[in-house]
Order: sequence, then structure tokens, then C-alpha cells
Amino acid sequence: MLTTDPFDDDKLREECGIFGVTDAEGASAMVALGLHALQHRGQEAAGITSFDGHDFHTHRAMGHVAGNFDREEIISGLVGRSAAGHVRYSTTGETSLRNVQPLYADLATGGFAIAHNGNISNAMTLRRDLVRRGSIFQSTSDTEVIIHLVATSGYRTLLDRLIDALKRVEGAYSLICLTTEGLIACRDPLGIRPLVMGKLGESIIFASETVALDIVGAEFIRAVEPGELIVVRNGEIHSHKPFIPVAQRPCIFEHVYFSRPDSIVEGISVYSVRKAIGAELARENGVDVDYVIPVPDSGTPAAIGYAEAAGIPFELGIIRSHYVGRTFIQPGDGVRHLGVKLKHNANKNLVAGKKIVLIDDSIVRGTTSLKIVQMMREAGAAEVHMRIASPPTMNSCFYGVDTPERSKLLASRMDVEEMCKFIQADSLAFLSIDGLYRALGEDARNNGKPQYCDACFTGDYPTSLTDHEESEAGDLIMLGERKLA
Repeated sequence: MLTTDPFDDDKLREECGIFGVTDAEGASAMVALGLHALQHRGQEAAGITSFDGHDFHTHRAMGHVAGNFDREEIISGLVGRSAAGHVRYSTTGETSLRNVQPLYADLATGGFAIAHNGNISNAMTLRRDLVRRGSIFQSTSDTEVIIHLVATSGYRTLLDRLIDALKRVEGAYSLICLTTEGLIACRDPLGIRPLVMGKLGESIIFASETVALDIVGAEFIRAVEPGELIVVRNGEIHSHKPFIPVAQRPCIFEHVYFSRPDSIVEGISVYSVRKAIGAELARENGVDVDYVIPVPDSGTPAAIGYAEAAGIPFELGIIRSHYVGRTFIQPGDGVRHLGVKLKHNANKNLVAGKKIVLIDDSIVRGTTSLKIVQMMREAGAAEVHMRIASPPTMNSCFYGVDTPERSKLLASRMDVEEMCKFIQADSLAFLSIDGLYRALGEDARNNGKPQYCDACFTGDYPTSLTDHEESEAGDLIMLGERKLA
């Protein structure tokens, strides 16, 4: 049963979140708690694999963590002191149980379970070669390519096989691998996708965000470094750096939207950054209004920062329902337009007759922005301005974000004035790319050596995009049901 909000389809969505723990009593229950804290990173499916020192145990299901891993009969079957888990949105491969992670395989070196956050941008090319050499795939997920590369590597030890496999992939990955030889965590050389390490008693924990460590009561140790591979075996931590060092490029959108505001990303408070983004937005694109109103919930911290910097009252002009989901309604075309009102409703007594500025994190297709502006006008707002707490999203992401094809991104088809007319606002403005970098504590974007991966805004991709380039040339068949664009 899927419980993703059916009307929240006009946002960029993270592919997934991962959580792993070793040497812990009740490891699977801890993983379930950690995944619950990471639910915002993936709401289509969830899975947990545990290892009891002899056997691996797995439960995977469609839908949220709650409802699937809050039952004693499920957790009691996931025995062992080590476990890894995953929450998923799909960016490659269709939405089906066979693609739910962790993926598991019996290799020559023993059992191997893998949970992956990111996207392998040459997965189709590698898959095509592996199939020609005899590999038989059980899913359409790019993550399974890593398993087959490990299985077919000519190296002897599992660690060397994994390193050999990762040296062949391009793109983004944070991985947690549960093996007979210990728990392995690693991050791609550019550090595009996040991964942190924590400790609770004698237990070592890895997670996509620090908030998951907070939820289980663990102490944050540090971020896993870009290009670092950490093996935890028998209570000992071994760090390896097998890749050629490169300048890191972590995803800038983690600070804009993906991460929970109570997380720390790359040593910086996400909440503080989002408030700083709002302040930069007010300085760059101020407007004379009565109220600053966030589009909940993603626009709230930036709206607070905007209001403080501009000296304009912050008000909740839009009230959000947190109980919208497919378990409530399966809308057809005839009622789909009601979706925004199920999720967002205008605070009419507040906004009637007032000039307001709406603060949101991004505009993707523009459909939700249009409906919210219309809703504010129907509530009697005298003027409706829109300010966006990021630059225009003009390009698709190939690194683990569920981005529409470029042609469906509003900013790729229209300039700001045209976008303003499309969403029917009185004015529209976006944060500049340098303003975003200033909010992160930088003087500006270093165009020669960008500090972050910001390709969705700039088109400056930090890795090769083999599959995309070949598929545009018509050389590759679509992977599963979804094109990597």
C-alpha cells in the first residue's frame, strides 16, 4: 500500500535514505526508528536486512516505515546485532517490490546486502555489458549493477572486490553494505550524497542525516568523507581511501530542501542555512507587502529569515493538512484539481485585503505554485507575490533525485517574466546562485571550482553522464519504465 501524498508531485524528491548499525542489541528496531526519521527522503517503499552472525534476514514492503515495521512479528523476525535499512523513491526502475532495498545476494565471499542512496549514471552501459557476459538481473534498479560488479570482480577479498566495482561506476552513491565480514559504509569521491557516522554505546551507526542519529539517541561522530570507505568489524573501525582524491561537490539542494531542517549537513545547520537563504532573498528581491507567508512546510525557515531581514510580519496564511494520502482518495482527472485544497487551505481572515509575499523553496513544473497563487486570490488577497529560496531549477539531476525531464521543468522553457505570468503572480523572483552560496558561508560560487554540485541550477555536472549521452543518441534501451532524465 502506497501512502505517498498524491498531490506532492511538484517537488524535487530525494531517491532514498539509508541507515545501518552494527553490534547493537535490537539492531533492526533501531534501524526502523532511524528510517522513520528519514521517511521524508523516500516514501514509496522501505526495507531492512539483518545479520545474526550466520544468516541474513530481510523484510521489504511498499509504503511507509510505520505500518510495515511497527509490528512485533516483523521486527522479531529480523534477528541479529547488525542491520541495514533503506527508504525509497524510485529514479531508476519501476516502483515494485523487486526494486525495494536492501538488495541481497549470495556471493562467493558470502552474503552481501546493499542499501544505496544516489544514482549510477553509467548503470545502463554497465548492465548491458554484464548481461552480455552472462549476469542475470532480478531488478531494474541501478544498485544491482554494483552487486554484479562485485560478484564478477577478479579480486580475492570482498573489500577489494567492492573497491574494484566502485572504480567502474560513475555518478553518486552513499552505500551501506551488510556482509559476513562486517558493516561497510562508503561515499562517492565527490561526496554528492550525504552520509554520517555516529556511536551509541559500543554500536557504530551510519545514516543519511544526523537527525536519524538524534532519534535513536546516538552521538554524532563525523561525516563520512568523500571517497572514504569504512569497515566496522568486531568493534574495530578501519578507514580506507582507495580513490584518487578530487575536490568534493556535495549536493547543494540538501540545504535547500532535501534534508530535514534539524539535521547538520557538512557541518552546517540546515535550519540556519534556510533562514540565511531567506534573508539573502529579502535583500536581493524585497517587495512592499503586509505579510510574509511560507508555503508549508518547505518554505517556512526561509520565510522566517525573509521576514526578519525585511522587517515584515511572518504569518501563517496557508494551513497545511498532514493527513492527505492515497489511503484517503484516489483522484481521477475530474477531481485532481482539488488536491491542493486537501493539502493546503488559505487562512482567509488573515489574507483578505492584504498584500502578501509567498516563500517557497523551488518551482519545478509550476502547477502547485499556480494553484496556491489562485487560492490566495480566491481568499481575497490584494496582491500575491512569489519569492523562491533557490535559483531557477533548469536542469535534470542524474545523481539520485527524481527530477522531471528537462522539457517539463518550467524554468527550462520560460524566463522569469513568463513564469510569473504562468503562475499568475503579481511578481516573481528567485535567489541568485551567488546568494545561495553566501547563505552557505561562501563569498560566492567559484565558477572555476564550484564548491557544491549545483547542476540542477547551472547545468554544470561534476561527472560524466554516459547513459544520458548515449540514450540521447538513441543507443540504449530505457531501463525499466523510466528514463534517466
